[in-house]
Formats: sequence, structure tokens, C-alpha cells
Amino acid sequence: MELDLTGMHKLAAEQGIDPGTLDEALAEALRLAYLKTPHAAKHARVELDERAGSFTVWAADEIPVEPTEDDPHPAPKLGEEYDDTPHDFGRLAAATARQVITQLFRRAEDEKVFGAFSGQKGKLITGVIQQDVSDSSNVHVAMGDVEAILPRREQVPGERYRHGERIRVYVVNVARGVRGPEIVVSRSHPELVRKLFEREVPELVSGAVSIMAIAREAGARTKIAVKANTEGVNPKGALIGPGGARVRAVMENLGPEKIDIVDYSDDPAKFVAAALSPAVATGVQVISEKNKTAIAFIHDDQLSLAIGKEGQNARLAAKLTGWKIGIESAEAHAKKVAAEQAAQEAQDQAAAAQPEQGE
Repeated sequence: MELDLTGMHKLAAEQGIDPGTLDEALAEALRLAYLKTPHAAKHARVELDERAGSFTVWAADEIPVEPTEDDPHPAPKLGEEYDDTPHDFGRLAAATARQVITQLFRRAEDEKVFGAFSGQKGKLITGVIQQDVSDSSNVHVAMGDVEAILPRREQVPGERYRHGERIRVYVVNVARGVRGPEIVVSRSHPELVRKLFEREVPELVSGAVSIMAIAREAGARTKIAVKANTEGVNPKGALIGPGGARVRAVMENLGPEKIDIVDYSDDPAKFVAAALSPAVATGVQVISEKNKTAIAFIHDDQLSLAIGKEGQNARLAAKLTGWKIGIESAEAHAKKVAAEQAAQEAQDQAAAAQPEQGE
């Protein structure tokens, strides 16, 4: 049966498809198509002949084998192969060939896209919103000829996504899907903030400054802990920039979200105190390093600032440090300590006076 294998091989080569891969897929597809024809043999294979521009269906029938004492139910043997190419197979063969080529081309294109974007995982990219989906679950973001998905779980509460607007997103994952590569991006991921700062702060790229931790409640507030790796560099100043230019550039990409930049410390007490910024802790008592629990003492007029609206500041501080942080009034604590000291002094004086009474 005629089949223009040479032409198909040229098309495949243009798409970077190996001729052997095409032949294997085509032969299997033709075999399956043959098995659906009336009176098809159970066992068959397809042989392709590029030089002749044709293919042949070779079939073989089962031959029963006499049972023996050792093998009472022997499997049948296959007889000699014979040409069983259907005479009216041409139209079906052509349709099958077109289907195979289309599938292989689509698969090759998907692999190109996957290869191009697999290295983008964990990076910041810019795309264009494809439709206004304020009431939909997913936002489609075009990046050249490819569309990424911004699922609801990765969206920022209250943020609107309008068709045609450019948007910066963080690539969460690139995977092979049933319908081709699936690229998932995020606007709410904490690493989005890191990548935005890396665009603005040369000291982060050079390694002079490091972001040690990020705690984020997307759309509301982010806390970032930084430290200097080079002597003489102010890590907070590096991220803030001259006149606040660098942090403003980042915030322009995040809408109304506020950003707190604090100093990182290996000393848990210092780190916890810094994390509660903008409130100022008068002291921090580490309760258990094993369980990572501590109490921060805050002046009464800053207690609400330390806790934050609906507990947000304290919650982000705990997330940033990885510690459970209790917040107590510094004044109440001072009174408590003074009362305990007074009670102890009275007890000591009473104990000292007892021998005198005995005399």
C-alpha cells in the first residue's frame, strides 16, 4: 500500500522529530487500524518501506499445538507470515498517518515549550493578562506564545487582574500535563518579594547582603529579615535604597502591601525583638530554645503596634523567626518583678530576724 514516507520524514525533520520515532509510531498506529478492519488476523505487524513509498501488513495465524502429559494446555504457535494488507486500506492509512504526524508535532512543540520553561521555575517573569477574570478562578497570563495559569490559591486577595495589563509573577512549577506543559505562576508567594528586590538591589546579586527570611500575608504586609555579608554595608539601607527608591519600586509591584525590613540575628532574643518592628521591645526572655518560645516585653503605648491589626504584626514576626512569641506589657512586667523582689526581700529579712528573736 502506497505511503509517502519520504515526505513525512522531511516534515518530521523540520520539527526536530527523529525519523525512527515517526516510523515506530506510524507502524503501531497502522497495526491498530488494521486490527479494527473486518476479518483481521489477531497477530500482525506493519513493515514500512521508505524507498518504495509503501507499507505492508504482515499477519500470522495461530496454529493449535497438541497437548502432552507435561503440557496439557500448550499455547498455540504462530504460522508463517503472509501479506494481509487490505485493498481498501488507503484512505484509512492516510488518515492514520495524518493523525500520527499531528500528535508527534504537538508533542514535539510541547517538549520545546517544556524545555524552554523548565529552567524558569523559581524565577520572576513578566506576562500579559489575557482576560478580565475578576469573578473567575484562574487567570491566564501570556508569555510570548505560551500561557501560564495563575490559580486562585496563588492570587492576592483584593487584587484585580485586567485584560491586557502587564504583570510580574513568580514561576511556582513547570510540569508536563495531559494537554501540554502546565506553567503555574504566583502573585502571593513570598519568593516573589525576594525576586522583586533582587531586580532593584545590586548588593543582593553580589552577595554583599542576604535575605535570611520572608514572612508574607499577600496584599497586606511582608516582613523581611536581612543581614550583611560584607563589612561596612548597611543591609536595611541597601534594600530601602536612596530616599527609599528601591523599596518603593518593589512596592509598586505589590499594590498597597506594606513591607517591614528588619535586621537578622543569630541571637534569638535580638531577632525576635527586631521582628516585632515597628514596635520597640524593651527586652525578650527566651523561655525554651528547644521549643522556640519567647516572651517580648513592650511598653503599654506600643502594645497594639506590636500585636498589630487582628494580630497580624505578631503573627508575621512569629512566622519570620520561627518562634512562638508571647507579648507582655513592660510596665506590668516591671511591677511584677518589683513585687516579687519586695516579697523576696521581706522574706529574707524575716528569715534573718528569726535567730534574734530566739535569743
